[in-house]
Amino acid sequence: MDYKLPQRTEISNKSTYGKVLNIAGSNYMTGAAYLSSISALKIGCGYCFLCSTERVINAVAAQTSNVVFVPQNKLIEHINEADVIEIGCGLGTDMYAMKMFSKVLDNAYTTTPLVIDADALNILAQNDFDQIYDLTNKKFEKIVFTPHPKEAARLLNKPLESVLNNIEQSAEEITEKFNCVTVLKTHKTFICAPDGSKYTNNTGNNAMAKAGSGDVLTGIIAGLIAQGKDTFEASCLGVYLHGICGDLAKEKLTQYSVMAEDLVSFIPDSIKLYLTNNI
Repeated sequence: MDYKLPQRTEISNKSTYGKVLNIAGSNYMTGAAYLSSISALKIGCGYCFLCSTERVINAVAAQTSNVVFVPQNKLIEHINEADVIEIGCGLGTDMYAMKMFSKVLDNAYTTTPLVIDADALNILAQNDFDQIYDLTNKKFEKIVFTPHPKEAARLLNKPLESVLNNIEQSAEEITEKFNCVTVLKTHKTFICAPDGSKYTNNTGNNAMAKAGSGDVLTGIIAGLIAQGKDTFEASCLGVYLHGICGDLAKEKLTQYSVMAEDLVSFIPDSIKLYLTNNI
């Protein structure tokens, strides 16, 4: 991996390192909002704003004092103050979730990067929603999709087996359909971009096959974009560092006992290791 981590300068402040707006979580999936928010901060962004339900905000506030909270009715005011918007982690697919997604697509600048994961991908895969909000026609310039194989199958309206047997082709088809960087998450995550750039990741292990691991990755990618990395480079670097977190966690905790929150705790060590090997 040849990509450099975002530069930190002596003369700087929290705004220097970007603002992430995270639209995540639902009343019965509070952990995803926490994991995706705190990961963006751990990787170095200056702010993370979390827009969610009152129950989610209260749950995340009980775990950390580092996240800024945005009530649902204040979302539009914050959309165009963000350097990157991540949406979908634990969001659900009900009318509330669709309304939040619609507000982003209706109000975000076309130059604002979007990192779309999990339930936001499932919402988009619904035919009526896809027809109303065709991302290729909306012409957002910087989009990242982070599907696992089932989500990819829904986006392509194909059987799961077809995606599993054709990972690279499936990722390329999503990229072509939505004009996005696609991060198709498997044991060797494959990333491709509209300009033809491709990357197959070689870090990570089966200890990471736990609920919440993808939420951590989404936060890492969004945090890197907030600091100025382009969508493809942030995706490649984020997947690589996320995998190192998993490798370090497995070494300490065994392949059975790694949880998503452990991946977050190893982000600083993954950064140290990466910097040591890339000086």
